[in-house]
Amino acid sequence: GPRPVDRGKPGSKMHVLSDANGLPLRVGVSAANTHDSLALKPMLSHFHMGHESHATESKPQRLHADKAYDVPHLRRWLWGKHIGVRIARKGVESSERLGRRRWVIERTMSWLTGYRSLNHRYERNPGNYLAFLGLAAALCCYKRFLKLTM
Repeated sequence: GPRPVDRGKPGSKMHVLSDANGLPLRVGVSAANTHDSLALKPMLSHFHMGHESHATESKPQRLHADKAYDVPHLRRWLWGKHIGVRIARKGVESSERLGRRRWVIERTMSWLTGYRSLNHRYERNPGNYLAFLGLAAALCCYKRFLKLTM
């Protein structure tokens, strides 16, 4: 935050990569006092959407993110990976314009935090918390699958 007293805050952040429909594809956890932009490379580095033989279809086409990810080295890294970027620039664009897509990830975060063990962090071990987060993501995908097949 803008105040220096926020730098040492305890807790953790959830990082979620979702598709255009809001299905959680990849989840991650970081410390609350780290910048959001540091979690993007690990989330995307080993991520494949399709089969290995379909190399052009196995990577995300476009990435929508908030202003926290507006860092020049991340834009260059994504450009090098041929991933389109739609990030509000700091001081130039308002994030209200990005609201057409923003609600998708906000809904996904709401689905994940709807599980009691994820609403507040009860687990001290980050590995256990990440496991619960992965389980919640799998349950969200399963519920969506049931809706589509019923």
